Amino acid sequence: MTREEIESKILTVFEEEFEIMNPGLDDDLREKHDFDSIDALDLLSEIEKMLDSELTRAEKKASMDIRTINQICDYIELLAEARGT
Repeated sequence: MTREEIESKILTVFEEEFEIMNPGLDDDLREKHDFDSIDALDLLSEIEKMLDSELTRAEKKASMDIRTINQICDYIELLAEARGT
């Protein structure tokens, strides 16, 4: 997956699953869009679907400080690279 593909998929997820339209790539999702811990769990499920594999406990824990779309994309790039996808 390219960075552009990841970004496009994540923006689609935010629109369809969380009804957040056109978030800025560096917006603090919690502050600006009321993105909460339940939303974060749902997003992790969507990321698992994108990667076609379950995240480990350590991988989920590593996501705890993510606040922006750019950070989400960085996170997915690292996960995809580790999986060779």
